[in-house]
Amino acid sequence: MDLRRRWRLGFAVISALWSLASAVTRYSIPEEMPVGSVIANIASDLGLDAQSLLERKVKLDYINSKKYLEINNVTGELFIAEKIDREYLCPAKTSSFCFLKMDVIIEKPVRIFNIELEIMDINDNAPQFRRERIPLDVSESATPGERFSLTNAVDADVGENSIETYYLSESNEFTIEIQTGSDGTKYVDLVLKASLDREKQAVHTLTLTAVDSGIPARSGTASIIIQVLDINDNAPQFDRQVYSVDLIENAPIGTLIMQLNATDLDEGVNADVIYSFTLYTSEKTQEKFSLDPSSGEIRVKDVIDFEEVKSFEMYVEAKDKAVNALSGQCKILVFITDLNDNHPEITIKSSQTLIKENDPVGTVIAVISVSDRDSGDNGKVVLSIHNAQMLPFALNKSSEDFFTLTVTQSLDREQIHSYDITLHVTDRGSPPLSDNVTISVTIQDVNDNDPTFPQTLYTIHLMENNEPGALLASLTAHDPDLHENQYLVYFIIEKEIANTSMSMLFSINPENGNLYALRTFDYEREKEFLFHIEARDSGLPPLSSNVTVHIIILDQNDNTPLIVSPWRPQGTVIEQKIPRSSDKGFLVTKVIALDADSMQNSRITYQFLQVTDTPLFSIDQYNGEIRTTRMFSYRDPKDQHLVIIARDNGEPPRSATVTIKISTVDQVVTQLTETTEVPVEYDLITDLNLYLLIGLGSVLFLLLITILVIIVLKCQEPKPSQAAPQGRNSILSQRNSSTIADSTLISSDAYWYSLFLAETRKGKVVVRQPLPNGTGFIVSSIPGSATLTETSASRSSTLQESSSDLP
Repeated sequence: MDLRRRWRLGFAVISALWSLASAVTRYSIPEEMPVGSVIANIASDLGLDAQSLLERKVKLDYINSKKYLEINNVTGELFIAEKIDREYLCPAKTSSFCFLKMDVIIEKPVRIFNIELEIMDINDNAPQFRRERIPLDVSESATPGERFSLTNAVDADVGENSIETYYLSESNEFTIEIQTGSDGTKYVDLVLKASLDREKQAVHTLTLTAVDSGIPARSGTASIIIQVLDINDNAPQFDRQVYSVDLIENAPIGTLIMQLNATDLDEGVNADVIYSFTLYTSEKTQEKFSLDPSSGEIRVKDVIDFEEVKSFEMYVEAKDKAVNALSGQCKILVFITDLNDNHPEITIKSSQTLIKENDPVGTVIAVISVSDRDSGDNGKVVLSIHNAQMLPFALNKSSEDFFTLTVTQSLDREQIHSYDITLHVTDRGSPPLSDNVTISVTIQDVNDNDPTFPQTLYTIHLMENNEPGALLASLTAHDPDLHENQYLVYFIIEKEIANTSMSMLFSINPENGNLYALRTFDYEREKEFLFHIEARDSGLPPLSSNVTVHIIILDQNDNTPLIVSPWRPQGTVIEQKIPRSSDKGFLVTKVIALDADSMQNSRITYQFLQVTDTPLFSIDQYNGEIRTTRMFSYRDPKDQHLVIIARDNGEPPRSATVTIKISTVDQVVTQLTETTEVPVEYDLITDLNLYLLIGLGSVLFLLLITILVIIVLKCQEPKPSQAAPQGRNSILSQRNSSTIADSTLISSDAYWYSLFLAETRKGKVVVRQPLPNGTGFIVSSIPGSATLTETSASRSSTLQESSSDLP
């Protein structure tokens, strides 16, 4: 800083000395001095008193409007008021000198001093090019040594601070030459020193540097962009001579196979390439593929089928658009990849749709072949039966791609009458394709099933007194076979019951199995029937089965109760004598009635219908015993009339009545003993006793037959058509009333024996009295303390109990 200040002071001294020699005061300063820098003491240089400057009104008059300098009115110093730029004040470079002229004016007294301030140049400006980027087009056909003018740089400084030289960045193809003009301006030319190849380097970027001679030196740069212009010196080239492409068959039309890219190192029209098929490409190939001449895209034009053509060859030419066009060629191999686009096929070579259900295992139903037009795994097929585990059929491979469909299990038309055999074939492609073929097989019937009844035993209840021809039941059998093997005929297996053929009692419709009764049945004679019905089909040979029919005759209340004790002829009144001194509860008599019906229809109850003195007698409604309810008084009449009704429990109920005249006597009746004989004028052997004897014999006979049958059954198996035991259909004879007088009952020895057992169990004495004429006996049961008149009631009770043993 001190050095610069000394330099300025020295400069001012020199200027002052120079001004003394002339009329103009001159100063010299470098440009760009800081504001406030003192140039000189103008008061001393002009011979003025510094203290009087303010009073004398000293001022500067500028030639230019801009105020660069100022005078300090106190010290008289001239200092810089605004920064001075020499290039701004003196833009022209015709001279290296630049002066700033001004006048110092003093008003008291008026004086004018001329001042010149020389602005000296410093190197404060760097060289500059008019354009920072210099474009240049050079043909690649240019020869070495060819020159290209460049725009020169400009430096605002002058003299030694102006441009001294130029430099070019390193380049193998270019260099520069510098020339100096008459005004000293430096000019530069670009010179080609080596041949250009646009295909190697289309653009060259160089840096041109201009350097001045100032201290320190300043420089400026510009970029030279050299564009190498193309000539058609390169043919289009493919990156390979042969291309190999895999294409899936059935690729959609328009599918891009590949895009050719032939490169031409030239540019413009010299590099624009057009693609086309050459004459070596077959017409068939050109029908399948299209080639875009501009983009080089090869696309599918038609359906590609691997089974027709497995590969294609295409020859493509690429030609540029230059006047003298150049071209290149390549070969394209398209290999078609098989797609699993063909379904496997099933062909039925021979088949039979009708087979019999008794055809043996191994019977061939059909011969089948399979095929697939695809190749590799796509053409390998697997044949199977859908739901094979549920079908009695299997596939057997007989030869390559040939199979036989055979029976593997016994067939039964009655279970499954037809089969739909679905053959499924699939290939091994991805995804796999398949096909189905259905073979319908109908099973023909053979007569292999017996007719069957829904039940093994039919129990039919038939009310007695039925109408002849009444429908009893429909015994329908089922045969699962078809047609004549299914047509059934029904008939009754013949057997005789009591010398009567079963077909005389019942009839069956041979077509529908309706069973009819041919006659009217009486429960009191026939209670049940057991026989067999056979159903036979019409097949060859015929098959049959039978069923057991058990017909139970139901009782109907069709019999009126019959009063057997005390017995009396029709329309007569029974007379009964009792002691007048009888105690309360004395057994007067016992009414016994029999009913040929059974169950509720034979259940009899007793009651008074008419009575002379109601409070005197009572009757047991179940056993028919008539007893006194009190002792006789002198007011009671001697004769009492009782009308008793016996009514069964059927629907509608039936009844019978008996009239008893009771006379009271005063004498005492002698008690009967076992040997007491009571004369009776009726026959002992009556129809009733005869039938009772026959019934007892029948029971014993049936018991014997039953034992024999059991023994036979133990020795051999029973046959379905075996006749039922004779006793189950035995015909019962009608019961008739016996002739009985008063409280006595005539019976056979067998009946007497059963009566004896029954009455003795009750603690009573059974009396058997022979008749006077030796034709029979009178049987009486007498309580231990009772008189002879009680015998009738006790005997009636015994008779009722014994009647339950009748068949």
